[in-house]
Amino acid sequence: MFSGSIPALATPFRDGSFDESAFRKLVDWQIENGSKALVPCGTTGEASTISNAEHHRVIEVCIEQAAGRVPVIAGCGSNDTRNALLHMQFAKKAGAAAGLCVAPYYNRPSQAGLIAHFSYLAENSDLPIVLYNVPSRTVTDIEDETVVELVRKYPDRIVAIKDASGDLSRVADHRMGLDHDFCQLSGNDELWLPHSAAGGSGCISVTANVAPALCAEFHDAIAANDLVRARELNDRLFPLHYAMFSDASPAPVKYALSRVHDWFACDVRLPLCNASEASRKAVDEALVHAGILETA
Repeated sequence: MFSGSIPALATPFRDGSFDESAFRKLVDWQIENGSKALVPCGTTGEASTISNAEHHRVIEVCIEQAAGRVPVIAGCGSNDTRNALLHMQFAKKAGAAAGLCVAPYYNRPSQAGLIAHFSYLAENSDLPIVLYNVPSRTVTDIEDETVVELVRKYPDRIVAIKDASGDLSRVADHRMGLDHDFCQLSGNDELWLPHSAAGGSGCISVTANVAPALCAEFHDAIAANDLVRARELNDRLFPLHYAMFSDASPAPVKYALSRVHDWFACDVRLPLCNASEASRKAVDEALVHAGILETA
C-alpha cells in the first residue's frame, strides 16, 4: 500500500507554538524532492508533547498542504485506546490515507492487551492502520505472532507495519506468516537497505526530513535492483542516519533542518532540549559528508 522514502515529519515550533507556515513549506519541499508519503505527528513530530488540538491541526495542515499529491499517514498512537480512536476518527475525516498506531507506551500491555487494543481500533474506525513497533521507546514489543494474528483477523484494516525493533529477521517472519504483499516499512534508517533486501517496501525515515532527494534516489536505486548505486548512496547517508540520534530525537534533525532552511527553527519542547554542541558538530559533519552542505 505504501512504498519509498516516507519522512516522519518534524513539527516546527516558534515561540512555543506550532509554526504552520514553516510546516507548509516543509510539506511542499518534501513532495517536490520525491517523498512518496508523509507522516505527521509521529515520534519525530513530538506527538507526546503536543495537545490534542495541536495534534489534529498538524494532521489537518499536512493533508491540506499535500492536496492529494502524496498520501498522508497520520500519527494516531496513544497509550489510551480511546484517545487513539479519537485521533483516528479525526484523521479519517480530514482525509488521511492511514493511521500510524504505535504500541501503547508506559502501560506495558501483554500481547493479549495489544490484540485487544488494535482490535478495538480496527472495529471502531474504517481508517487503515499501520502498526508501529518500537520497543526501545514503548517497552512493549508487538511480537511476530501478534502481528500475524491481527493482520489475518483484520486484513482490510491493518495494512502495514513500521518496524523499528532493529530485528531484520522479522521481515521474513512476517512474510512466512502473511501474504508476501503485506506492506513492511523500516523504522530504522540505518537498516533501510538490508530491510528492503529482505522484503521491505520502504522506510518511514527521520533522515528524509533533511535529505529527501537523496533518500528518494536511494529507494529508487533499491527498487531498480541497482545495488552499486544503492550502496554509494547508503555510504553518503549513513553518517547522517547516526547523527540524527546523536542527541534525544528530534533535536538533531530539527537542528539539521535549521541549517538547511532559514525558515525552520530548531526549537523542541520540554523535556527535550536543543541539540548539544557535540550533536550539532556531528550533524554538520554528516551534512557535509552527504553533500547537503559545502562546509560545516
